[in-house]
Amino acid sequence: MSGTADHARRSGRPAQGEPILERAFKVLDAFAHAGESLPLKTLASRAGLPKSTTSRIAAQLVAVGALERLENGEFVVGLHMLEIATLAPRGHGLRAAALPFMEDLHRVTRQHILLAVRDSHEAVLVERLSAHEAVTVKYRVGGRLPLDTTGIGIALLAYATDQVREDVLAKAASPARVRQLIAMTRSEGVCAAAVPNPVDDGPATMSTVAAPILGRGGAALGAISLVAPDEAGTQAASRIALRTASLAISRALETTAACGTRRAVRQVPAGA
Repeated sequence: MSGTADHARRSGRPAQGEPILERAFKVLDAFAHAGESLPLKTLASRAGLPKSTTSRIAAQLVAVGALERLENGEFVVGLHMLEIATLAPRGHGLRAAALPFMEDLHRVTRQHILLAVRDSHEAVLVERLSAHEAVTVKYRVGGRLPLDTTGIGIALLAYATDQVREDVLAKAASPARVRQLIAMTRSEGVCAAAVPNPVDDGPATMSTVAAPILGRGGAALGAISLVAPDEAGTQAASRIALRTASLAISRALETTAACGTRRAVRQVPAGA
């Protein structure tokens, strides 16, 4: 390591030449909870950047609407980020197709219904429907979930690349159990298991049933899951309901894609 880089590491300053965009995302990634507001000192500490650098970047992010500054001087995520996020095709298109089926499941079960996509070695939650009487969970839209300790994560992991599966299994606390659940997902189309509850004041474990949403080529476009406080959530009726919903969402996505292709063909000028 060069003397300059070593000094930067020890001083907490970014290495010379680190792209401004990377530092900007470090600032944005400092926000861990929905609606969270952070003072500059905390923002800098979480981002791993000097306070002066964080202040300058935060001001630029405020100017473009990515952050907002409250009257007390603290920062919150800006509405412009929400506007951009809703355009993400992997989240928004899947959500639009899945939401009617998620609402049906939610009305019947009165529990948490989750929708997620895989991003590298994690799952990203793109929608969540919850009833007031449902067990408290920490999952939030836009939040990241592990692939090895959540039902929806295992449903996605079952159709990830071999390399991703091996990477996740290498770090899993119970790789044999994860492999068993992966095999269940691929053979039955659903994963049913007890999973740890990340909320301290709730039950130690919860039940979950999850099903992958597959594309025509067999790749997982996303996954849907039911999270309940007891084993009732993993019974046959729940498995059938989740499996049926996942297949219906897959068909809805195929129909949407086919309609888009037909529109595109009609718009091509004659003789082009």
